[in-house]
Amino acid sequence: MAFTPLHDRVLVRRLEGEEKTSGGLIIPESAKEKPAEGEIVSVGEGARKDSGELIAMSVKAGDKVLFGKWSGTEVKIDGEELLIMKESDILGIM
Repeated sequence: MAFTPLHDRVLVRRLEGEEKTSGGLIIPESAKEKPAEGEIVSVGEGARKDSGELIAMSVKAGDKVLFGKWSGTEVKIDGEELLIMKESDILGIM
């Protein structure tokens, strides 16, 4: 894949949600919510302060992260559905 996000943006691959409930019931595809967990595929170089100094990113490729339900923009790259979002949309690293 030849895509690199700019500035403080990250490219995220959603992780698959649970197929069954804790009680063992199978969740049909139509009732599943999109998972709010993902794996960082690539990161930009970081944001810049007003002085021009680079602010380093807190996440790196391969990190598993939790993000807001409505975060990011869905894109299709090389036939795969991914999300582009700002680093500030990420709630935490798991």
